[in-house]
Amino acid sequence: MNMGTDPINDQPQQQPYGFQPAPSSPVVSLQDWLITILLLAIPLVNIILLFIWAFGNDTNPSKANYAKASLIWIGIVLVCYVLFFVIFLGAMVSSHT
Repeated sequence: MNMGTDPINDQPQQQPYGFQPAPSSPVVSLQDWLITILLLAIPLVNIILLFIWAFGNDTNPSKANYAKASLIWIGIVLVCYVLFFVIFLGAMVSSHT
C-alpha cells in the first residue's frame, strides 16, 4: 500500500478543495530568547512582560504560549505557597492556645 492512498479503494487521496495549510509563524531566534530570558530575570518587569506577551496581539505564538505556561505555573506555585502558609500558620496558632 502506498502512502497517501485510501486503504479501502487503493486510490490516491486528495486535499479538500480550498484547503490551505495553516500559515507558520516565524521562528523565535536565539537572540530573541536570550533577551526574553534576561528580561524575565528582572523582578516585577517579568510579570508585566508575561502578561503583555501572553495576551498581546503582535506576539509570536511560541513566545505567547511560553508566557501563558509561565503564568499558569506562577499561579500554581502561588496557590501552593498560600496554602502552605495558611496550614502551618493555623497549626502554629492552634498549638499556642
